Amino acid sequence: MTWFQPKPLMLPAMLALNAEHLGAKPALIVDDETLNWAEFTGRCAAVAGALAASGLTRGDRVGIVMDNAAETVAALFGCVYGGFVAVPINVSVADAAIGTMLDDSDARAVICNGAHTARVDALRHSLDLRALVSVQPCAGWLTFSDWVGTPAAMAAPADVTPTDECNIIYSSGTTGLPKGIVHDHRCRAAWAYDMAVALRYHPGALTLCSLGLYSNISWVAMLATILAGGTLVVARTFDASACIEQIARLGITHSAMVPVQLQRMLADPTFAADKVRSLQSLMCCGSPLAPVVKQQIVDQFGSAFMELYGLTEGLVTVLQPEQMATKLKSVGQPCPGQQIVILDNDDAPCAVGQSGEIVGRGPLQMAGYHARDEANAAATWVDPHGVRWLRTGDIGYLDEDGFLYLVDRKKDMIISGGQNIYPADIEAVIAAHPLVRETAVIGVASERWGETPFAVIVGDIVDEAALIAWVNERVGKQQRIAGVQVIDELPRNPNGKVLKRSLRERFKQLRL
Repeated sequence: MTWFQPKPLMLPAMLALNAEHLGAKPALIVDDETLNWAEFTGRCAAVAGALAASGLTRGDRVGIVMDNAAETVAALFGCVYGGFVAVPINVSVADAAIGTMLDDSDARAVICNGAHTARVDALRHSLDLRALVSVQPCAGWLTFSDWVGTPAAMAAPADVTPTDECNIIYSSGTTGLPKGIVHDHRCRAAWAYDMAVALRYHPGALTLCSLGLYSNISWVAMLATILAGGTLVVARTFDASACIEQIARLGITHSAMVPVQLQRMLADPTFAADKVRSLQSLMCCGSPLAPVVKQQIVDQFGSAFMELYGLTEGLVTVLQPEQMATKLKSVGQPCPGQQIVILDNDDAPCAVGQSGEIVGRGPLQMAGYHARDEANAAATWVDPHGVRWLRTGDIGYLDEDGFLYLVDRKKDMIISGGQNIYPADIEAVIAAHPLVRETAVIGVASERWGETPFAVIVGDIVDEAALIAWVNERVGKQQRIAGVQVIDELPRNPNGKVLKRSLRERFKQLRL
């Protein structure tokens, strides 16, 4: 007998099935608004229909420049439902960077809310757009509520193929050209399945999303909740006291956060362990946790807490609650289906306990960087069998039980508040100051952000505060430098390259 072999279930079909089978169950809660699964999927279908009516075709990219709101979730998954490509933009970056990302992605429509409509409006002359949509009424823009129209019979979900693009998430919001990380539908379905299992999602999940919805950390929580048929609770902004209150009042079971959020919650005067007892799965990722901080989180959040190390490009390890007592300094083991190898400087596999570059492969791996052949080549290791692996640029080692430990970052990237910051982009701004001759930007410790940009400068700087203000007016919010040190000469190797490791060592005692 030959059995029917169904196609793999992709995200558009997941949304449609949730509407069919879980119609009256809450799907999305934002403030006092609750949408059940039939209503939420209906909104997604309406967004998809409006995009098609605006002249977009399947595979076209849609920029989402929005603060957290119910419309934001509908816009993101409306793109997915209709087979369009969602391009969520980090709204905390400089205006020029928003324009760079919209242009680089070849966006054909942009959906905005709040003050971001005016930001994009100033850039629209340089973009080839077929639709400009704003949640608030704005001259020259379609109004979101009118654009999606009166709900009609729900359209069928797009019949996407596994290799169709699903979304593009940019690696950084910077003044230079960031890298667009492309996830196809097969990859995104794998993220939903694998993260739901690893992070213990279930139909009763009530998931709090308090980070920007442009972040892949938020996507992890949203995708796992959609697969499980749970309920998404979206906070417009993160506030420690409000977050604690919401967890206690609603009985939040799942959430995904960055270290700075958990640290702020622990430091908040309203925090008490019994207020967060409803949490069953509290995933933390985005930047390394010092063991002493990790232990504090374990002590207060208990068996709900788990740490994730991963890249939006597609590699994930998880340290489960049961493993905290014996493997506290580790970031866990690869998720099922993932493989990790540690390579030395000659790209040969390292022995157990030996540090080297972390490379990995598995179903979560991105399709590639959008239109960045050189970056794709640099991020790829091909093993002796011709299998392609993802280079992380991070340094670590595996113990005898297969647990991963982070040692350092091979790249100079700064991780502040869970967001990636590239020093070269800040350096380019500083170098334009008439009194600066040379500069190097490094990350130094920050009690608030975990790590924050710090500028080391060679030049005729007399007023450091004035220089900091000058720079911070010209970079994105998350790129702002927290301090400056003027020195006589930058340390360099024989080839003239600045030795940032030496600078990090020199300023390692700083706390800004």
